[in-house]
Amino acid sequence: MIKRLFDAAVAAVGLIVLSPLFGLLAVWVRVDSPGPVFYRGERVGKDGQVFRIFKFRSMTEGAAQVGPGITARGDPRVTRAGRFLRRAKLDELPQLLNVLRGEMSLVGPRPEDPRYVVLYTPEQRRVLSVRPGITSPASVAYRDEEAMLWDYNVDDLYTKVLMPRKLKMDLAYIDHMSSWSDLKVIAMTIQALFRGSGQEGDELRSKRQEYWHDE
Repeated sequence: MIKRLFDAAVAAVGLIVLSPLFGLLAVWVRVDSPGPVFYRGERVGKDGQVFRIFKFRSMTEGAAQVGPGITARGDPRVTRAGRFLRRAKLDELPQLLNVLRGEMSLVGPRPEDPRYVVLYTPEQRRVLSVRPGITSPASVAYRDEEAMLWDYNVDDLYTKVLMPRKLKMDLAYIDHMSSWSDLKVIAMTIQALFRGSGQEGDELRSKRQEYWHDE
């Protein structure tokens, strides 16, 4: 109950304070490419309930029907405005609406596309016992996910390597979740946003090879 009240209060204040920014970003998305301002893709929430997530649209209209559900760096479906929004994580801000509606929390396992949730093992499905979140330890650790997937078979590596590792972190979060741990994750997220999008070149290639190395 405390977590839900905190989520609702922060989401309400955030939506009011950020409303001018929302307006500017909405105009930019609409002018930059044809299509709606928001992307409303299906995601799986608490207890397996499917809901529609709010995001500023960062890809061309109908992109979900013409490619994989995971995006890698250099994906031609991403718009000019979308590249900036995704890099700065501003496309995620409208999810405060999902938090206010009770579909999401500020902190929790990131909500997944139904096509990938069907691949979960019984143990991995424990992540569906809590509300999904805007941020989580896994989303901070894998903030450069698109760059990590670049140059690879996106769907295959996501489902076989990256998704299991993120779910392992999500389950660890659930096992030890508390108000204090949520505040620490929020602080880590803010720090990551100011830290930038990570390294390029040989260092990033080595990092990807480490992630994809068979254990």
